[in-house]
Amino acid sequence: MNLDAIRECFDGSIPGVMATCAPDGTPNVAYLSQIEYLDGSHLALSFQFFNKTRQNILANPQARLLLIHPQTATMYRLSLHYLRTETEGPLFERMRAKLAGIASHVGMGGVFRLKGSDVYRVQAIEQVPGRPLPPAPPRCNLLAATRHAAQRLAAAADLESLLEAMLASLREDFDVRHAMVLLLDGGGRKLFTLASCGYEQSGVGSEIPLGEGVIGVAAREGTPIRIAHMTSEYAYGRAIREAVAQGGEADRLETEIPPPGLAESRSQLAVPIGAGRRLLGVLYVESPQDLRFGYDDEDALVTLAAQLGLAINLFREAAEGAAEPLPAQERRRRVAGPPVTVRHYAENDSVFFGDDYLIKGVAGAILWTLLRDHEAGRSSFANRELRLDPRIRLPDISDNLEARLILLQRRLLERGACVRIEKTGRGRFRLCVERPLQLVDVPAG
Repeated sequence: MNLDAIRECFDGSIPGVMATCAPDGTPNVAYLSQIEYLDGSHLALSFQFFNKTRQNILANPQARLLLIHPQTATMYRLSLHYLRTETEGPLFERMRAKLAGIASHVGMGGVFRLKGSDVYRVQAIEQVPGRPLPPAPPRCNLLAATRHAAQRLAAAADLESLLEAMLASLREDFDVRHAMVLLLDGGGRKLFTLASCGYEQSGVGSEIPLGEGVIGVAAREGTPIRIAHMTSEYAYGRAIREAVAQGGEADRLETEIPPPGLAESRSQLAVPIGAGRRLLGVLYVESPQDLRFGYDDEDALVTLAAQLGLAINLFREAAEGAAEPLPAQERRRRVAGPPVTVRHYAENDSVFFGDDYLIKGVAGAILWTLLRDHEAGRSSFANRELRLDPRIRLPDISDNLEARLILLQRRLLERGACVRIEKTGRGRFRLCVERPLQLVDVPAG
């Protein structure tokens, strides 16, 4: 037997019991806040206090660990050998986030603070004799769900259909009702929400800084982070908004799109999306139920996130590579109705339709460029030319222009603007304007 067979014992619903021994033979027993599975023969235990257990393990690196399966009550006794302590990096951040959830759940947020992640090699696993309960039936067959989801992703023809396939698979195959896909911006300092499901407001275009909350930490460290209980420390949406308002910067909220999210998220799982060694974004799911996501859910979503990352990269290269030639510029359709004033603020490239904030940053610069060209008589555009347009000032060649266009398309539709973006071919699209526009460029400063 190895640790893969008993991973459910590490989710924290039933604390483990650890026994150590001092050099003079005096035993000590303590409860553990957190146990983290690493692989089939290694695990990590939370180091929180400079207590007797810590003193014993540094003097005598042998320990025994008693675990109880949360569904069957089967007990296991593990023999451990201490290897090292990690105080930074992906393992430490993953355990620190989970510990914050456990602490919030039991009202010990001010007490449970991770000092380090103690890594152990498991030398033996022994099942304690007893009469276990029958295991609970699984919610769904995760292997079958992963296979079906992978087939959906493989059938996607472009980035937009890929995102829809991912969210549909989470809902229908995994019974996950609340999810979002965020991509890393070209500057590598924040993530922007590109697609979501299950929320009253989509939050498309909202931004989360790297290192902020479950999503930002998962991106910064490049590791999945799974929390089984509600935690205020790793909340992201409402907490960010309240912090800005309390800091006397309420005017900034006019150009901040609120992130989507549950008011009380009790289970969270954030999985990095990558292509090779390059971070592209984060796949995030959450639930109002405690202990909703286990190790098997994490494994399944890590697998899908890897496929998602490769597909995102391929679609980006296809859309921004050799596009079909642009057609001759057709005569623009005459529009009627009262004009709409569109203001562009050069300081942060924010764009307002009347008094309604739409978007800022790179997506704002793209929209303003399209509107200016439309005013000059154009309506058809190509991704490739936008990539090279000096007016947009894309931050990096790796910035996903097609993702920015999808974000812009969805924000325009969501806000009921009188402007639409319609895809017309590979790497090509049309700007459709339904009302007369008055463009006002507000210089910086």
